Amino acid sequence: MPEKPGLVIRDPFQYSDATLIIPPALVGCLECFDGTQSELDLRHYLVQLTGDLQIGELQQHLIDTLSAAGFLDDESFAQRKDDAERRFASAGVRDAAHSGSGYPATAAELTETLGGYMNGAAPSPGKVIGIAAPHVSPFGGIDAYRAAYSALSPADAERTFVVLGTSHYGEPDRIGLTRKPFRTPFGDTRTDLSIVDRLANEGHMEDYCHAVEHSIEFQVVFLQHLFGPSIRVVPILCGSYAHSIYRGGLPEENENVRRVLGTLGEVAAREGDRLLWVLGIDMAHMGRRYGDDLDALADHGDMQEVARRDRARIASIESGDARGFWDQVQENRDDLKWCGSAPLYTFLKSVPEARGKLLHYQQWNIDERSVVSFAGMSFQK
Repeated sequence: MPEKPGLVIRDPFQYSDATLIIPPALVGCLECFDGTQSELDLRHYLVQLTGDLQIGELQQHLIDTLSAAGFLDDESFAQRKDDAERRFASAGVRDAAHSGSGYPATAAELTETLGGYMNGAAPSPGKVIGIAAPHVSPFGGIDAYRAAYSALSPADAERTFVVLGTSHYGEPDRIGLTRKPFRTPFGDTRTDLSIVDRLANEGHMEDYCHAVEHSIEFQVVFLQHLFGPSIRVVPILCGSYAHSIYRGGLPEENENVRRVLGTLGEVAAREGDRLLWVLGIDMAHMGRRYGDDLDALADHGDMQEVARRDRARIASIESGDARGFWDQVQENRDDLKWCGSAPLYTFLKSVPEARGKLLHYQQWNIDERSVVSFAGMSFQK
């Protein structure tokens, strides 16, 4: 904001609903709140900054403001976190977190919007066992969403949709499960508790990460648009498997991941065609927003090489080559920053007979200097 420049701080976990704007001159002070420095270090910084020894009031104001907003790791934050997680745990439904922002807030508007998105959809031949769609805001990935959901048919309505989403807020080597129905402007889903409980009994339960996550919510509204509000869903958020990406080895070398993949594989084999797998995934994240020293423009310049590498990974996915795909993800510690890698790997390991087909590949400028890539895919046996 030109009239009020500064560093904007907010909490994506929504333990705090505050937004602070730190004036440019004070941004450097935040390094003093790293858990290793003391208030004396902060005082020294402020004295050097202002040239004034009498900075006690400014120092205390900064500390009090950060604490009151819930941005310091102190008792105030611990209480906020505990309250938020308790409220979500006790709630009977998982309320829509992105209604009114990612998509319209009323059923009528949502029907009209999604109908427009799906206009011109060309059904794919043959029965699918799964699809992959973006989890970017739907208005940014219309073509890829349309391609993926066109692969479904009215006959799929009675199947259980196992929705594998990227977990942006959960632990890296765990999956996030919830027994709660998802509530959207269309109504409430049903949760297939037999499968959720099977996974939960293996110790895989992580709940709060569902509270603010969009990667499953966006898939739910498309599925409800096609098949009605009371679709049967198994919502699973997949951690990033970051330890494997940065330290080498396969994700299942971690005990938690190994048990997750084993249990999901048993469920897939037992349930067979009763399940339809829906992956909510984005692919590369490139440009200034994501820490790259480049101005990214969709389909131009450096993004053409990104497209080539994206398509090489997609080819591994199409052939069901989980190991080859993960080897590609580990190259350069995933400098493409695919945030859909874990759900894809989870699916390929759980349903090894799946073979994919790329329906539409797309790049989108999420801002003037940053690009996200994604695709619509279908999977058959």
